[in-house]
Amino acid sequence: PIAYIKTCGGPPAGIQLERDRLNKYGRPLLGATIKPKLGLSAKNYGRAVYECLRGGLDMTKDDENVNSQPFMRWRDRFEFVGEALQKAQQETGERKGHYLNVTAATPEEMYKRAEFAKEVGSPILMHDFLTGGFTANTGLANWCRENGMLLRIHRAMHAVIDRHPKHGIHFRVLAKCLRLSGGDHLHTGTVVGKLEGDRQSTLGFVDQLRESFVPEDRSRGVFFDQDWGSMPGVFAVASGGIH
Repeated sequence: PIAYIKTCGGPPAGIQLERDRLNKYGRPLLGATIKPKLGLSAKNYGRAVYECLRGGLDMTKDDENVNSQPFMRWRDRFEFVGEALQKAQQETGERKGHYLNVTAATPEEMYKRAEFAKEVGSPILMHDFLTGGFTANTGLANWCRENGMLLRIHRAMHAVIDRHPKHGIHFRVLAKCLRLSGGDHLHTGTVVGKLEGDRQSTLGFVDQLRESFVPEDRSRGVFFDQDWGSMPGVFAVASGGIH
């Protein structure tokens, strides 16, 4: 109900404000996840980020597994990524970003990492909202709103909840909950690629994230009208590889 939606903070920035900050209009934003997801040193990870951004990507991303392992502690990674960001921006004249994963065991640790990400010049953070939990996510979204940061949301663990057809919570519901809790990007899978998802359902996810009003469309799994009021939209991310 719209009365309930008005009690929620929603995305820290939203689609239009993010485009204004990045000065990128009229096209999708192009990003990639650094691979291999595990095993690189912080220095080599930063080099890969620089090469991707210098080569034309708008943003690069920590994988959901990249956190703070012995071979690459989070603080070291943040520092090298910050250097890569600044160098790529200076050489291209464009605003760039890297989704630094601040997911941690406690909200206090997440805020500490978020503060350091802001210090090194990243415009955007990343959070695994299902493993972190909705309360932690809402708190981080509020922090991002207060500190002028964007928030990329990864849906790690969603398949455990939404994949089985006879029990669990449908991803459409999880996506709506995320828009209410707060996030500027959310993975939705793709119609092609390695992740499971049919065309109509995926388009239904996209509508629920981006639009201010979503009419009933049972072919897309939308069983009733949804009015989002003035709540900003969320970038629907074509995730899981498009090849």
